[in-house]
Amino acid sequence: MMLEKLDKSLEVAIIATEEVFKTYELICLDKLKEMGRSTARDWSFAMGYTHRSSLAKIIKRIKERYPDKLKIFDNRFPRVYEAL
Repeated sequence: MMLEKLDKSLEVAIIATEEVFKTYELICLDKLKEMGRSTARDWSFAMGYTHRSSLAKIIKRIKERYPDKLKIFDNRFPRVYEAL
């Protein structure tokens, strides 16, 4: 009986310590998914930046690393971004 309690507590401890670590690019994509379609200006302000082009390098990295998670509407100005 004591062994059963120990096994259960170990499972709980293992489940409690499992964390999913995200890169900053994925955190930015989650914020964009919450917002829906957005310009880089609105997206950067939502992330807490004070300048409209603060996410420029991050958007480039997202295009390189996760091209299937970001849709870019280039046919208009300013560009509109959408997380998939």
